Amino acid sequence: MKIFTFECEQWLARPVEEVFPFFADARNLQAITPPWLDFQVLTPDPIEMRAGTLIDYRLRVHGLPLRWRTLIKVWEPPHRFVDEQLRGPYRQWIHEHTFTARDGGTLARDGVHYAVPGGAWVNRWFVRRDVERIFAFRRAELTRRFGGHSSPQ
Repeated sequence: MKIFTFECEQWLARPVEEVFPFFADARNLQAITPPWLDFQVLTPDPIEMRAGTLIDYRLRVHGLPLRWRTLIKVWEPPHRFVDEQLRGPYRQWIHEHTFTARDGGTLARDGVHYAVPGGAWVNRWFVRRDVERIFAFRRAELTRRFGGHSSPQ
């Protein structure tokens, strides 16, 4: 299974103590996910974020309805957490989020390791473009909410 990597970072003009709680609320994922994915959190409130938490979502990818289940594998507030797809469109999806105090704000980094059915061809022509568009939307929303700027990929 070929594993692909996507990484991006963004400086946000707010302290880690303000940025991390936004990410610690699973409901906020809807706010930073593009509307064309029709993303909804299905897990009922309250969602207690910790290692072992399971969160269910519904979304549409190219019009196809999908369910996604995430496991919070690592929970180290306020600096890091890792989520892993247990059920969803990817053969593997492991997403590490890190938050570091930097220059009076927060350097937020995303590192995603993923595998797709169909391998390199499907990734090149479909999936990678989608991932880049999703994270571009996310960066714009986070900049709007917290101020700051993103680094080139």
